[in-house]
Amino acid sequence: MSKTFDRYAGILFLLIGAFFIFESRKISDSSYGSNVGPDIFPIGLGIVLILLSIRLLFETMKYRKEGKKESKLDYKRFLVIFVAALLYVLLLEPLGYIMTTFLFLIIGFQVIERGRWLKSIVIAAVFSFGVYYLFVEILQGSLPGFPI
Repeated sequence: MSKTFDRYAGILFLLIGAFFIFESRKISDSSYGSNVGPDIFPIGLGIVLILLSIRLLFETMKYRKEGKKESKLDYKRFLVIFVAALLYVLLLEPLGYIMTTFLFLIIGFQVIERGRWLKSIVIAAVFSFGVYYLFVEILQGSLPGFPI
């Protein structure tokens, strides 16, 4: 990418992160008897977005020269990930968090790097079960379980 694009993207994502934090403070503290309120995820997402934006802005300051290198856009990969994300949102309730997250991660890993199925399956399974266990059992939140 170019230095100018990265700078504007960093500023835009910084503002979006601040907006997430500001607006999530308006969400009620708890729902469905959960100890973890629905405002926790947007606040965390906003903080992560702000931190990554700050890093991007610092990285743009390190650029030496504005490069004229043209990069070819990969529409096929983008479309596969986009459709997978849409299916993830649509199937989250019917199939449950663990199964949809596992399948989404497998698709994402295979789009990024073909092959290495065992590595992809292990990472996707550990992440799916780990996040579910952490959120539901330790933080006592609620996520859709298995479809059974």
